[in-house]
Amino acid sequence: METSFSELRTKEVINTADGRRLGKVCDLVFCYPENRVLGIVVPGGRGFGFWKSEQFIDMKNIIKIGDDVILVNFNMPPKPCGHKHGRGCGGGNTPPPPPPLYPSGGGNPPYPPQGGAPSQGYPGRRSYEEYE
Repeated sequence: METSFSELRTKEVINTADGRRLGKVCDLVFCYPENRVLGIVVPGGRGFGFWKSEQFIDMKNIIKIGDDVILVNFNMPPKPCGHKHGRGCGGGNTPPPPPPLYPSGGGNPPYPPQGGAPSQGYPGRRSYEEYE
């Protein structure tokens, strides 16, 4: 089947995983040197201006491109619930919390700082005047 990008933009994208309408295709992503289509982009949510996000759907998740719809099987990432942790609540798709910043548990990094002023005595570092 041969279709143009103009035709793709008129097709509604339906997620078969949950039955939701994701919107119409707003962009097409392809790899230039290999001349291979990587996927499509649909509006990710309803919001105002900068809150609106876009969702990339890989070609392997596209089930069928029909006359008026595109069927995809796509697990949507959980939406933020508004709590301080910033992850979605419930549903089993909640990602684990990030690892601690410093594994030792203390407030200092387990390695010496990189860089700094020459007065701090870091060997092998040039002074700021040497860069000018």
